[in-house]
Amino acid sequence: MKLDVLAIGAHPDDIELTCGGTLIKLGKQGKRVGIVDLTEGELGTRGTPEIRAAEAAEAARILGAAVRENLAITDGNIENNPDNRRKLIVAIRKYRPDVVLIPHMPDRHPDHEHAHILCKESCFYAGLERIETDADGMQQKPFRPRALYHYMQWFEFVPSFIVDVSDEYEQRMSAVRAFRSQFFDPASREPSTILSTPEFMDLVRTRLEYYGDRIGRRHGEAFFSVAPLCVNDIWSLNT
Repeated sequence: MKLDVLAIGAHPDDIELTCGGTLIKLGKQGKRVGIVDLTEGELGTRGTPEIRAAEAAEAARILGAAVRENLAITDGNIENNPDNRRKLIVAIRKYRPDVVLIPHMPDRHPDHEHAHILCKESCFYAGLERIETDADGMQQKPFRPRALYHYMQWFEFVPSFIVDVSDEYEQRMSAVRAFRSQFFDPASREPSTILSTPEFMDLVRTRLEYYGDRIGRRHGEAFFSVAPLCVNDIWSLNT
């Protein structure tokens, strides 16, 4: 299945928390979007891999993702090694996305930093013909995405661009709330985490409002690009 945009996260729920509104917006524009989760989040304090898989499927439905795949790399051990690169290269060549959204580096969570390196290198090596891979019994052709954009997780950065997700905000937050095991639930008997406090959702909302305000909108999602961005019409900027 050919995708226009592929978002890659270290854990289920990373994409919903960072760039879910952008995926919804792209879907409205007729783009085909997909998600790859590197791990099942099995080291998480709350929930189980099975619960998180069901939550991830529901969140993908809400986001309008055409596909969501989990590579089942060991949580807490997202090493940039040949086996893990090959898993991700196979996915990149299978979906052939023009644009890939990946975690920014540095970040509070080591998995996010390691995922950044794994994603960056896999996207490059996926374009090398002498790295041979196959899927469903068929040899894959080399493919390299034309653009990598970093989404924001715990640590902030000066954005290269901000996507207006005001109209997508409620749907985006519904996708976040699909991960019921991870966020605030007064009936839960599981240990508390940073994500499960009532204040965490306020943080998510405040950040979206802050970056929305930076572009004169209600809600925004921030991205970073290492490469310069081509602009064909400066008049349309900030309008």
